[in-house]
Amino acid sequence: MNKVYDVGIIGGGVSGVVIALQLAEHGIENVLFEQKQNVVNGPPFCHLHAGGNLYPDISNEQCRILMKQSIEMARLFPQSIDERPTLIAVPKTENYQLGQIEDRLNMLVDYYKKLIEEDPSNEVLGTPDDYYKLYNEEDLDVLAKQSTITHPNSPDEWMTNVVKLIDFNVLKMPVILVQEYGWNLFRLGAQAQLALNKADKCTLKLNTEVENIKDVRNQNLGYNWEIITNDTTYRINYLVNSSGFRTGKFDECIDLNVERLIEFKAAYVSQWQPIEGLIPELIFHGERGTSHGMAQLTPYCEDYYQIHGMTEDITLFKNGLVKTIGSSAQPEFDENIKRKLNEGWKDDEIKDRTENAIVYIAKFIPSFASAIVGGPPLFGAQQIPGSDVTLRVGEVSFPTNFYARSEIVKASSALTVANQIIDRTKKEQIISSDLETTNKNSILDSITKNDIDKLASELAKERGYPKALSRLVIEKKR
Repeated sequence: MNKVYDVGIIGGGVSGVVIALQLAEHGIENVLFEQKQNVVNGPPFCHLHAGGNLYPDISNEQCRILMKQSIEMARLFPQSIDERPTLIAVPKTENYQLGQIEDRLNMLVDYYKKLIEEDPSNEVLGTPDDYYKLYNEEDLDVLAKQSTITHPNSPDEWMTNVVKLIDFNVLKMPVILVQEYGWNLFRLGAQAQLALNKADKCTLKLNTEVENIKDVRNQNLGYNWEIITNDTTYRINYLVNSSGFRTGKFDECIDLNVERLIEFKAAYVSQWQPIEGLIPELIFHGERGTSHGMAQLTPYCEDYYQIHGMTEDITLFKNGLVKTIGSSAQPEFDENIKRKLNEGWKDDEIKDRTENAIVYIAKFIPSFASAIVGGPPLFGAQQIPGSDVTLRVGEVSFPTNFYARSEIVKASSALTVANQIIDRTKKEQIISSDLETTNKNSILDSITKNDIDKLASELAKERGYPKALSRLVIEKKR
């Protein structure tokens, strides 16, 4: 192939597709390589992280960054945002102080107001004054006497539904309802893939395995890299490594080595019929990796619920967090985890882990013990740059000329990374310096809700999941 692309991107996860679409929005010709048959395959995500409320141990600065980035991504992919709140609770067994959590929430309210002052379109999490609400025992007693609301519209209505289910005797008071919205990966993947297929300046290569990269920067060929795939060789000027936990594999191709962690995690699909009404996402804080790690229940349509439990028996895995060793840039999982990533799960593994997760949630919601396995786990692996396992904000690095390494930890960082890469390509004179980065994308905006509905359902079915997981709990009109 003699064609020369401005940018070549390895990996069609959230970061890769957003980079490709933002480049196309600016008229920059790019090619995106994805080894699977569709984009955005994992690792799974189910909420925005708009403020870092699921991570009481991270810094306030990381919380602010996550809020800003989450708002930007919500504006880019509105049809994937589930506008339902999240309950945050601290069990009595935990050391987390509710006063510190409330101080952080007040800080986030002030920051949210500042973002709205900068751009009124940033008001995507409701009004700042409604960002969170505290509920003490007396408040809960009053709400417990109210009737269930099928489609709640206010914080009190959401709490009225859930107060009947939770064992509040095991929790510290108050509990908190916060505007931490859901985020549907199937819908984001559908909108992105439809936009990529529509974009004139992006060539999407699905089912394409990148086997090697050849550095030709010093050979005066009129391009800088050759990407060798299973079917042909592509010539590009700027290389973006957006391959997630496999990032080190391509660093090694060009003799780069960097310290990193990779982590394998899973969430479990269950079915449960609690009440005739919607409930918020539920978070019960706990120390990660211990027997009492955070418990999380995420509602979907048709009585499906996704479960996280941050213990080694549920979401985390023995040997599931590994680091680079010696001169290798690519950490390696053990054979058991490799099998799950490459071949899938055994039936007994699905049953055992999902049932462990159900029992764990039932410590806080007794009636959840009646839940059943609802489908295969949502799973995948991610990279964490450096050696800090608590890092939740990762962006991008530029270790050599004409090369960018996307290092996102949370999907919300993808747009930030895309714009940083565009700015870098301007500095390295790959594209015109007159181009201005933007947080908008007309190609994504042109994709209709009906088309997203259809493809998102197909993606869920193709991957073996219930179609209900591709829908929003709070349906959008457009």
